[in-house]
Amino acid sequence: MARKNQKAPWEEEEEEIIWVSRTEMKNDMEDLQKLGEELVGLKPAVLAKFPLSETLQVAISDAQRFKNEAKRRQLQYIGKLMRLEDPEPIQLALDKVRNKHSQATIALHKLEILRDRMIETPDVVIEEVMVKYPEADRQRFRQLARQAKKEKASNKPPKAFREIFQILKDLYLEEDL
Repeated sequence: MARKNQKAPWEEEEEEIIWVSRTEMKNDMEDLQKLGEELVGLKPAVLAKFPLSETLQVAISDAQRFKNEAKRRQLQYIGKLMRLEDPEPIQLALDKVRNKHSQATIALHKLEILRDRMIETPDVVIEEVMVKYPEADRQRFRQLARQAKKEKASNKPPKAFREIFQILKDLYLEEDL
């Protein structure tokens, strides 16, 4: 006669098992291989910033040298190595690299808008620029703004217009370093 307080051996605390289909596993592996392929497409200087194991770094540099069938096999090997890595930090770093171009484009558009405002209302905008970039040459900006206004009025080539942008771009790039 069995006791009522006792549990059967198969009823003991079981961990919840999450079943993953073979198709899902294959899709995950393909995703990792695609991530590896994207890493192979990057320049070595950019790859140095990624959190990769040394084995994976060597495999990627080898794949960058290979052609055709050897490259295909190496990419499969990289996919295999990627299973041992944590893909999240690698994906985050890759997203950051992809987004860098967009950020640079946006920054250049902001500089263009600043240049246009400088030509329209030089005193106000030059003061803004001097606050943001104290090392800038106030006198040069005033001179270029006047020249750009004259060039625009007389339909001449926009030499001063371009020079203002170039100076602003140089100041912006120096700030990033």
